[in-house]
Amino acid sequence: MRIAMIGSGYVGLVSGACFSDFGHQVVCVDKDAGKIAALRAGRMPIFEPGLEQLVAANVAAGRLSFTEDLPAAVAGAEAVFIAVGTPSRRGDGHADLSYVFAATEEIARAATGPLVVVTKSTVPVGTGDRVETLLRETRPDSAFAVVSNPEFLREGAAIGDFKRPDRIVIGTDDARAQGVMREVYRPLYLGESPILFTGRRTAELTKYAANAFLATKITFINEIADLCEAVGADVKDVSRGIGLDNRIGRKFLHAGPGYGGSCFPKDTLALLKTAEDAGAPVRIVEAVVKVNDARKRAMGRKVLAALGQRNGGGEARGRTVALLGLTFKPNTDDMRDAPSLAIVQCLLDTGVTVRAHDPEGMEAARALLPDIAYCADAYDAATAADAVVIVTEWDAYRALDLRRLKAVMAAPVLVDLRNIYTRDEVERAGFAYTAVGR
Repeated sequence: MRIAMIGSGYVGLVSGACFSDFGHQVVCVDKDAGKIAALRAGRMPIFEPGLEQLVAANVAAGRLSFTEDLPAAVAGAEAVFIAVGTPSRRGDGHADLSYVFAATEEIARAATGPLVVVTKSTVPVGTGDRVETLLRETRPDSAFAVVSNPEFLREGAAIGDFKRPDRIVIGTDDARAQGVMREVYRPLYLGESPILFTGRRTAELTKYAANAFLATKITFINEIADLCEAVGADVKDVSRGIGLDNRIGRKFLHAGPGYGGSCFPKDTLALLKTAEDAGAPVRIVEAVVKVNDARKRAMGRKVLAALGQRNGGGEARGRTVALLGLTFKPNTDDMRDAPSLAIVQCLLDTGVTVRAHDPEGMEAARALLPDIAYCADAYDAATAADAVVIVTEWDAYRALDLRRLKAVMAAPVLVDLRNIYTRDEVERAGFAYTAVGR
């Protein structure tokens, strides 16, 4: 099948590469000439494990290509996916759909026959209706079917998620479009991956509901972690105790500095706005957003407390802190809404010097955090530091040589915001240890 993927960012590039690996002919389109030139040269605009190799293999096989020419890509396609950004709109938190609608108009003008247009971007309920209206208004002479096909990809594990999905949600009542989508996902259908056909609005809402629920689980366990600290319990054991209940499940019950990234922050806000407009507010999600925002700032204060900061006394001023991990999660270079941003700002505001390392995120971090030092590795960052803070649970930080770390530090203080160490092993190495909910 011939597929055009409009947008070659995270979702578009991963989806396009995986579709081509299924055997489809895929053209990925982007207006950014520099990005297209880099992709043609084999350079990825994002870090995602396995993506560079997957792209290279399918480009070599002639199934995957990149272009700035949207009309040419659409003219030969049987299905066109819209995978452009839908960031939070400045000022009100609504999803900015301007890129979706601009792509829609271009697709309509370029269509040469009946076409299935699929929204892969995360969009509010009712967006598909507006896309369909815009297509028909722009080209009343063409036959369009509009489908909602939300993505459920985890950064750092996106290729596996795409090829071995928990489910595939396809929102359309059009029989022809259903047939096209079955063919698009035929390799997964044969592998018995669950395919759920729904109404278009249901599919759109399913994406937001899924992300909001996961964000709620994260925020819930973070609040339980605070309670654990107050009463002398261990949140890791609490997480295990409730996660073994099949009704609850183990995933997303790891206490830490709060959620970030490209999806949860903007999608929870967009869901709130959709619910407000519909007169059906989602109070739980409102609380989740507020608690998570406060959580990130609280982690900065937690680091200051570990340095001996009490009641604004200023003891932390002039100290040096080493941050290990800057991205919102491991195995990505994504800095969007990362907890490290709020933590660093809190430390800098208090007069603390920050040295940092991240295996993949430092290039992206430099533009957002220009006032910190970037280091070659964890031990370089820890040199002369008064505390080391683990912010992101990269594998590179899970087996640090604690004695070597202590030897280069000015003071042996370890703040473990991801609970990847045990108190016994850290204290045996001579550190003062601060964890989350333990």
